[in-house]
Amino acid sequence: AVLHEVGSVTSPQACVSVCVSGLWIFPGSLFRVCRGISLGLKCRAMPPTIHEQATSSGSLLQDELTALLQERIMVLDGGMGTMIQQRNLEEPDFRGEEFKEHPKSLKGNNDLLSITRPDIIYKIHQEYLLAGADIIETNTFSSTRIAQADYGLEDLAYRLNKASAEVAKKAASDVADQTGIKRYVAGAMGPTNRTLSVSPSVERPDFRNVSFDELVDAYAEQARGLLDGGADILLVETIFDTANAKAALFAIDQLFEEHYEPRPILISGTIVDKSGRTLSGQTGEAFVISMSHAKPLCIGLNCALGATEMRPFIEAIGKCTTAFTICYPNAGLPNTFGGYDESPELTASHLKEFALDGLVNIVGGCCGTSPAHIR
Repeated sequence: AVLHEVGSVTSPQACVSVCVSGLWIFPGSLFRVCRGISLGLKCRAMPPTIHEQATSSGSLLQDELTALLQERIMVLDGGMGTMIQQRNLEEPDFRGEEFKEHPKSLKGNNDLLSITRPDIIYKIHQEYLLAGADIIETNTFSSTRIAQADYGLEDLAYRLNKASAEVAKKAASDVADQTGIKRYVAGAMGPTNRTLSVSPSVERPDFRNVSFDELVDAYAEQARGLLDGGADILLVETIFDTANAKAALFAIDQLFEEHYEPRPILISGTIVDKSGRTLSGQTGEAFVISMSHAKPLCIGLNCALGATEMRPFIEAIGKCTTAFTICYPNAGLPNTFGGYDESPELTASHLKEFALDGLVNIVGGCCGTSPAHIR
């Protein structure tokens, strides 16, 4: 549904651009240019430091995606967890033969299915690709050793990421061969289940259950697995704590400097409610400025909110960045039972408005969305 509604809408960056004093200003990212020249445009926050469009890596892939995004809106896939839950898997599905004797329960460890049931993960990727997704995310939202420690599988982190990237890459390659349209794999790097900015103990506000260095090591291990498995893009997503995201970006930067050819980076934060702030207290504008040093190809929002609730925050982000804008909301807000009721047609109509108003360059879905929403 998203593809039908926004696929023919030209990207805002492709429509008009204005060069002022040597700086290209795109209509999706309007702000006052400092150098004594006023464009007379209203901005809801103080202008951020101006960066050129993120092409510093000089990689062919970065240039390729930039060219595509200047031509049209690209489509990301939808929720992986949503599709896994529909299959009503039981403990044996998660364990497989290899983990049959593992001492802890593994049901609910969706990332492990890339090893024990890769056929299921491949099928889900394939469904999203055939629905029209240009980019699919790896099944690695919780594939850091920090998150996997809950299941006693922290030593499996690198393998989980590599296996997940390989499954996604195979699906993308197969569908590209079938349709003649190139597809891309984004290595999903979730926020972990720990936070640097907030204490888990009410009695000890100074206490932290993880350090910056521990997060850097965990994210570096995850990124190595994703890159070795063939990921085209790295997506640092569902950021509720900017400090955690900075650890991920620091780890990625180190890898690019020392071991790997740079890849495009996408960054997506999470506004937790209508207050317009992340869990660690930043507004969307502050979040963008905090992330600007990474020079992402795209920056935007996902999760927590439906498209209607997310719109004002996406608008604010678009006014404060020169990067492309990514948006993949939930299928509305959760109902009493934690499910999502928003239909594919309704989600698509909301995102069509985003597209027509020039707010987005990449759209997709998060919790509660399915291939029908993407189609």
